[in-house]
Amino acid sequence: METGSDGKVKMPRVAKVKNKMPAPVQITAEQLLREAKERELELVPPPPKQKISDPDELAAYRMRKRKAFEDNIRKNRSVMSNWIKYAQWEESQKELQRARSVWERGLDVDHRNITVWLKYAEMEMRCRQVNHARNIWDRAVMVLPRANQFWYKYTYMEEMLGNVAGARQVFERWMEWEPEEQAWHSYINFELRYKELDRARTIYERFVLVHPEVKNWIKYARFEEKNGYINSARSIYERGIEFFGEDNISEQLLAAFAKFEESQREHDRARVVYKYALDHLPKDQCEEIYKHYTIHEKKFGSRAAIEDVIVSKRRVKYEEEVKANPMNYDAWFDYLRLLESDGNLEQVRDTYERAISNVPPSQVKRHWRRYIYLWINYALYEELEAQDPDRPRDVYRACLDIIPHRKFTFAKIWLMLAQFEIRQKNLQGARKVLGTAIGKCPKSKIFRGYIDLELQLREFDRCRLLYQKFLEFGPENCTTWMKYAELETILGDFERARAILELAINQTRLDMPEVLWKAFIDFEVDQGEYDKARDLYRRLLERTQHVKVWISFAKFELTVPEEGALDKARAVYRSGNNKLKMSQDKEERLLLLEAWQALEEAAGDEASAQEVEKQMPQKVKKRRKIQTEDGLDAGWEEYFDYIFPDEESAKPNLKLLALAKKWKEVKEQEQEQEEEESQEGDKEAADDEEKEKDTALEENMDADYSQDEDSSEEESS
Repeated sequence: METGSDGKVKMPRVAKVKNKMPAPVQITAEQLLREAKERELELVPPPPKQKISDPDELAAYRMRKRKAFEDNIRKNRSVMSNWIKYAQWEESQKELQRARSVWERGLDVDHRNITVWLKYAEMEMRCRQVNHARNIWDRAVMVLPRANQFWYKYTYMEEMLGNVAGARQVFERWMEWEPEEQAWHSYINFELRYKELDRARTIYERFVLVHPEVKNWIKYARFEEKNGYINSARSIYERGIEFFGEDNISEQLLAAFAKFEESQREHDRARVVYKYALDHLPKDQCEEIYKHYTIHEKKFGSRAAIEDVIVSKRRVKYEEEVKANPMNYDAWFDYLRLLESDGNLEQVRDTYERAISNVPPSQVKRHWRRYIYLWINYALYEELEAQDPDRPRDVYRACLDIIPHRKFTFAKIWLMLAQFEIRQKNLQGARKVLGTAIGKCPKSKIFRGYIDLELQLREFDRCRLLYQKFLEFGPENCTTWMKYAELETILGDFERARAILELAINQTRLDMPEVLWKAFIDFEVDQGEYDKARDLYRRLLERTQHVKVWISFAKFELTVPEEGALDKARAVYRSGNNKLKMSQDKEERLLLLEAWQALEEAAGDEASAQEVEKQMPQKVKKRRKIQTEDGLDAGWEEYFDYIFPDEESAKPNLKLLALAKKWKEVKEQEQEQEEEESQEGDKEAADDEEKEKDTALEENMDADYSQDEDSSEEESS
């Protein structure tokens, strides 16, 4: 750039392109490449071959090559490829001393370069310089003892030379460094090639200690098995199991041991190994063991053995479930059921103890229901399966000690313990148990169970005493009153039964008073005391005016074997109708009238039936507003109402309904007449239309006939 006199930078001038039209011949990059290929501009002719004919030319050639190699080395001594090329060129010129010198100089630069050592030793071996090669290998393995290539090449060279002792010595030097597994296998295979089994066994002994993996122990045992040393192979498996111990026991080793015993047809030994594995291995590592064990038993075992395998597999599954969630009582039930079928008493007891030790943490009864059944099953197992007369009692008492009786109790446990004492012919013990239950945590089920026990023993005085205690505990229970009265009735003490029922109906709070009154009335009816039954009905009607009571009272009057029963029943219906009229309960009154009407249809006459018919109401559909809880209108709903004839307010409505009904009948008659007249008019119109069609058809036929005559006359003329 140039600067002007004012110091500003002047921009260079750009020539303007006047002709911007495309050139007539366009040159592309593809065309340029094609032309270059055709002309082969980049190809350089090979240098001419030089033939050396005398020693001076050879010396000059070697001088030039050596100078070039030395120059490359001086440029960068660390590039080992230059040293390798230089040494290989000297080897090609049969200058071994110079080649050794180059290799040594290269090793001085980088003595840890594996490639230099390998090519140096390979050069000596190619030139059959064995001692030189040994010297190089010795130096290499001393400098880089972890480079396995040197050891492999060294041992291979000695073996190819037939120096077995030397090769073994090299292997021993190698093994002192405890190399990887493949090195040991190479040493073992070397000894096996020369049938040295004892030496190979010794190497295996050292190998499994240096590399104590499971697969190496298995290889050692299979080596002994392959060579026919069965006892030695079994001993190796056993030593391997002892070596790893119970903490680090291996599923793979045990499976291989079992398969070995199976291959030797020692099925009992194999079965013992499988069971040992199942007992000592973690449960999540037993899948393969179970699989092989099942296959073994299917091949060589009995049916019981196969079932034992399946049971063992399910046992492992249940163990995992209860370990994951000890409060899963359903899993405990399944597990215990499986063990009970197996028949091992101590194992079942131990599992029951483990199960019942998982007490529910909360004091809510519904959380305890499944848990209590574990105790029940435990006690029943001890009594029925183990047949131990003392242990079930201990189980029941331990269960009762765990239950928080102040919060809740389980009457089933108390009753089962009492029943167990009865089966053991300990009546006083059973009574003591139930008495303790009533004193500590009285429940209706316990009272009923105790009373049933005394009834079976025919101890009626004790039953009376228990009923009195029961009624003091729950006087509102109508069933208890009825059962007590029923007991006295069975014993023939009717006055006592009547007094009990009288006391019952005078109670202020009863859970089912209607059932109790019915039982009292049925009792009097059974005794033939119809007047007392009527008196009970009247007393009941003083307390309630329910329509079912009136209907039952009327039906009772019909069943009484006295004169005028039908009239008495009618009188009851009339009284009930009058009472219900005052209560304004229309639906109940309608039910009463329908029952009365059914009675008159079955046993009455026409006059009495008309009496009831006149009192039947009219059913009317009405509408009323619906309001929500907030007082808002929610629309309208339809409902049915009943209008009785004896209601004063209903008389205008009844007249209006009668007139509407009459008007409706008149309208229906008029509509029917109109329909009949319209049908007759339609019929006459249809007849007229048919007549018109017939006349038109006749006229058409006459016209056609006249045309035919005219045409025939024209043809004749």
